[in-house]
Amino acid sequence: MQKTAKSVALLLALTFILSLAGCGGGAPAKPTAPQKPKELTMYIGVVEQQALVIAKEFEKDSGIKVNFVRMSGGETLGRIRAEKQSPKASVWYGGPADSFIAAKKEGLLEPYKSKNAAGIKDNFKDKDGYWTGIYQGYLGFILDNRFFEERKLALPKSWNDLLKPELKGQIIVANPGSAGTAYTVLSTLVQMKGEQEALQYMAQLHKQIKQYTKAGEAPARSAALGEAAVGITFIHNGIRLIKEGYTNLKLAVPEEGTGYEIGAVGIIKGGPEPEAAKIFVDWCLTKNAQELGQKNGSYQFLTNPEANPPAEALPFKNTKLIDYKLEWSGDNRQRLVEAWNKAIK
Repeated sequence: MQKTAKSVALLLALTFILSLAGCGGGAPAKPTAPQKPKELTMYIGVVEQQALVIAKEFEKDSGIKVNFVRMSGGETLGRIRAEKQSPKASVWYGGPADSFIAAKKEGLLEPYKSKNAAGIKDNFKDKDGYWTGIYQGYLGFILDNRFFEERKLALPKSWNDLLKPELKGQIIVANPGSAGTAYTVLSTLVQMKGEQEALQYMAQLHKQIKQYTKAGEAPARSAALGEAAVGITFIHNGIRLIKEGYTNLKLAVPEEGTGYEIGAVGIIKGGPEPEAAKIFVDWCLTKNAQELGQKNGSYQFLTNPEANPPAEALPFKNTKLIDYKLEWSGDNRQRLVEAWNKAIK
């Protein structure tokens, strides 16, 4: 009897110990579910109107609150460089991929291959997942047609037309040091003409320039307002202003060929919200997200093959494009900007 009592006591003690360890009769502890991200901070390179919509729609679809700063590509690259030791944002959305390539080279981006990038063409994305293209925009001339009609002048149709005496002081373009758009202009001309000839051309063009703006889309608005006859920027910036009611504008693309941007998205290395960043990248590559632009002032061609391009951009579908070397352009960004600075001085 005494032996039996001892056995029972030992069994009870063993059961108690096992229950504390989550074994025996006790149910195993359930793993804690990962918390859903609540916020996302982004640097955005598209126009303010579209940036606001992108933030609002992502917030609505994901429940993640978005904080963003709108900047040009060169400004964003500079900000990410300055914050390298303590990044303040997690996503870089919009702006030419050349700047993203430079950022990748400097170790500023985190690779992420979204499942939604599978159908996007290889030349529209980084093979290692450091950036993925979201849209494509073509370089061209935004023209104040009143200037040309009043003087009975032909509209410029080539890069060399911009050097005509009658356009002296009538051209606005952004600074390639601050704007990805203007760097695309510089890189396009170097790839078309060779570096030496292109820098000579840029030095000649400098004598025609009224103003270098900080933002790449600003030259289009200057032409719309009659502040200059020619704004050099992406054609979709002109389309937007025509839709806004600036009927004085005409659009032209250089007949000998022009460059283009691949607007990209990427995750900033060491950013504070890595999971939210991945959720956003997945979202912005979808058909519905890419089609938001054309409803909100952005008229680029799209990278998702299922997304419908804006009807307003279709007249430029057959534009003669150069074989624009994105990787080379990104790798040589800093050097070419420095060479441009020397050439115009």
